[in-house]
Amino acid sequence: MSELYKMNEQVMLGTVTLNVKDLDVMTRYYEELIGLDVLNQTDTVSELGIKADGQPLLKLVKVDATSQQTMKAGLFHTAFLLPSRKDLGNLVYSFIKREIPIGGASDHGYSEAIYLQDPENNGIEIYRDKDKSEWDVQENGRIKGITVEMDADGVLASRDEGQVDKMPSGTLIGHVHLSVSDLEQNQEFYMDVLGLGLKDMFGDQARFLAAGDYHHHIGSNTWRGALPKRDETDLGLRAYSFVLPTAAALEELRDNIIKLGIPLVDDTQEAISLVDPNGVKVVLEVKKKAFNV
Repeated sequence: MSELYKMNEQVMLGTVTLNVKDLDVMTRYYEELIGLDVLNQTDTVSELGIKADGQPLLKLVKVDATSQQTMKAGLFHTAFLLPSRKDLGNLVYSFIKREIPIGGASDHGYSEAIYLQDPENNGIEIYRDKDKSEWDVQENGRIKGITVEMDADGVLASRDEGQVDKMPSGTLIGHVHLSVSDLEQNQEFYMDVLGLGLKDMFGDQARFLAAGDYHHHIGSNTWRGALPKRDETDLGLRAYSFVLPTAAALEELRDNIIKLGIPLVDDTQEAISLVDPNGVKVVLEVKKKAFNV
């Protein structure tokens, strides 16, 4: 290609879809423990988000999981981005008070984050971004990340005095972190096909990519070793979506995908979808309304 397509900086992530074995248990976990609201529910699907915002952040789909599931490429964690440090402090305090296990807590330079596992071993990150003036932005546009112990006392001190056990309005899917078999193949797809930029790399083990000047919308690592490509009915990550600002932005991306000869799974005026090298469905859709409404 003479000129690489670049995804618009106004792009954000939309909804993460997980295939689950026990829909009731998983729905209760994300509603009662994590603090999301159930927006819509049937016998086979639960959509959760923030009721005041009206946008589904997480979709749980019940699948037949009677056969033995082997570890495959897919989700490392879904990352929920909170509006402020105060909100993170509220949730950390809530988890400690209710004795909800927290698997880790880190300062990444550009963010502060805690980590959990849901009942079916899907990773969860809940984090807040620091002000961009605190990010280590290099001259080439790379954003250097670190992993050190989070200032838990400072986070807890930032919380409200009231009891808060819910995720706040304005919570988004900040990024999706993938377990992959081939970092180079994964990076090529997300940069050349979808137009993300490389923001940071951890040797030959991890890559972090984003639209615009964000630290990362997509993380990828090979920490779990060589993993086979996943199928649509495997437990875990089924799909996730990028939300583009305009129909024109979607058309530009569609043109780039077609030019590269990548097959589309779905193709309408409002959304297109394709499958990444890990077997994960990536949905690209036009923003329908503002998140904070």
